[in-house]
Amino acid sequence: MSKPADALEYLAQAAKYPAQGICALFGDDAFLKRLVLGELKQQVLSGDDAEFSVTTFSGRDPLLLRDVFDALSTRALFGGGRHLVIVEEADDFVSHNRPALEDYAARSKSSALLVLDVKLWPSSTRLYKALAESGLQIECKFPPAARMLKWLTQRCQQHHRARLDPAAAELLLESAEPEMGLLDQELAKLASLAGEAGTITPGMVQEAVGGWRAKTAWEMLDAALAGDSRKALVQLDRLLLSGEVPISLLAQIGASLRKLAAATRLVEQGEKIGRPTNLRQALDQAGFKPFLLGKVEGQLRKLGRARGNQIYRWLLQADLALKGTSSSPARGRLVLETLIVRLSAPSAPAPRQPLAAARQR
Repeated sequence: MSKPADALEYLAQAAKYPAQGICALFGDDAFLKRLVLGELKQQVLSGDDAEFSVTTFSGRDPLLLRDVFDALSTRALFGGGRHLVIVEEADDFVSHNRPALEDYAARSKSSALLVLDVKLWPSSTRLYKALAESGLQIECKFPPAARMLKWLTQRCQQHHRARLDPAAAELLLESAEPEMGLLDQELAKLASLAGEAGTITPGMVQEAVGGWRAKTAWEMLDAALAGDSRKALVQLDRLLLSGEVPISLLAQIGASLRKLAAATRLVEQGEKIGRPTNLRQALDQAGFKPFLLGKVEGQLRKLGRARGNQIYRWLLQADLALKGTSSSPARGRLVLETLIVRLSAPSAPAPRQPLAAARQR
């Protein structure tokens, strides 16, 4: 019994996965499904009139099983090769016709291919097990980060004819929505900016990806960490007036703030065990990308040890407030304004050695 193929694995080595009987495309990434369908058409269809051998049904409309079976057994007047029948949004169709589909998967010797585009595909069903024996199952979901970075690099080079800098790939994955179609659109836009055989840099991603709202959120955080509370509060006002939700803004800036807090603790832990930690090394260990280290090192030095140690507590207080008593827009604004002022305002002198003076090694 074979396991379902991962969509990216299938696209890279389609010849290893012969398309026969029934093919189930399951998962929620529509872009991956389109890529896989394109590859399946190349496998199944042939000749200049191959599109005449494709029949597509929509599972949203009333659909009879006999119409699908008729299409599978009908040969087009034009076109060559095998016949391809696709049922889009087929979850209900599969549920209503499961026994007949199980029987078809077990007994049919037809050369035609039936493709079922579904979101859910439980492994406990007889149909799943039947396709594991005699059909093809391809999972189309957003890949893990490591595989996604590799795909972005390859896609950029092969399809968009540009080179994607590794740091730019990581920043793109962090900045854009986790949907492969949107990421591919961003790649196309960046490749156009880079030019033929050009290189997409982290700076280009920062400027072009995520829209003005994402850029404004980072500018708000940068202003707060620079001690410019007035500028940070103006940016916050712009974001809230544009329709941004306070808890969403906290999530955007919270990841960077937690890394600053983690770096502060790494420095302190090193001092406690007699192994003073280089500040830039602590920031790297906290998860900041190499091209950001110079900027965030200056921010953390200005923030100082005392406020760096408070970040976890401030974030927790803000998160609990936004999910509880301060969930309304007006109260949510006050929560974020309080956090900005705390980050911006100079803290009282700490009795211990300031973070800015951490020993360099």
